[in-house]
Amino acid sequence: MRHKLSLAATGAVALLALTACGGSSTPSAETPNPEDPVVVTVGAMPVPHAKILEYVDQNLAPEAGIDIEVQEFDDYQTPNIALAEGSIDVNYYQHLPWFEDQVATKGYEFEHGAGIHIEPYAAFSQHGSVEEIPDGGMVAITNDPSNQLRALKLLEKGGLLENIEDDTTALSLTEEQNPKGLEFEENQPEVLVQQVQDPQVDVAIVNGNYILEAGMSTEDALLVEDVTAKNPYANFLAWRAGESTPAIEKLEELMQSDEVKQFIEESWPNGDVMPTE
Repeated sequence: MRHKLSLAATGAVALLALTACGGSSTPSAETPNPEDPVVVTVGAMPVPHAKILEYVDQNLAPEAGIDIEVQEFDDYQTPNIALAEGSIDVNYYQHLPWFEDQVATKGYEFEHGAGIHIEPYAAFSQHGSVEEIPDGGMVAITNDPSNQLRALKLLEKGGLLENIEDDTTALSLTEEQNPKGLEFEENQPEVLVQQVQDPQVDVAIVNGNYILEAGMSTEDALLVEDVTAKNPYANFLAWRAGESTPAIEKLEELMQSDEVKQFIEESWPNGDVMPTE
């Protein structure tokens, strides 16, 4: 079963936890049994996360003794709020830099599993090539630190920026680092995909899940992140610290399976979603 929540519904998350889940949705500590499957509620983005979970739920979970219920979210803040409040058992949407920033700044007490897939970050433009980006051009970029550095490194890869350090931000760029004098407009990640067609924006850098939700492809991007080398941006399952149960462990095992890797490769053969090695 799939439900959809957004940041606007955050205030209702705790109420859902109390009315629908008795104050906590933590699955049973009993060993999963196919005859009496344990429900695991997972918060996820619609694409590709919920689609991958649906595949697991329909094809792998019944024999493993778990029943996956997916709660869909359309922003990056609510899934961790919901996890902390207990209305979901696990979430599946975040990578390590985002996870570490959230834990450090919000005080969450979470643990996480191994990487499952990577969605290449991509820059879109109405210009046909990097060379056509004008001096002083406008770049629409995310306002979250972990992905902003990722975006700046992508621009560096394309030759639009230079000497990007791990502590570089859009606001701290020097003239040496930004020789074309690019201007930056920071926005929420879910808004950036809407700016791709904005005539005032020369480059919009978009997260992979929003690319997919919009029906776009990295094949049409100006720049695409290289994910062939070791990449820290693989998405994984996360759960509350100390609350990993046999059912969550079984879900983690299924998400790391060869069957899931094959499903990802067959569903996104152009590389918009790639299983971890």
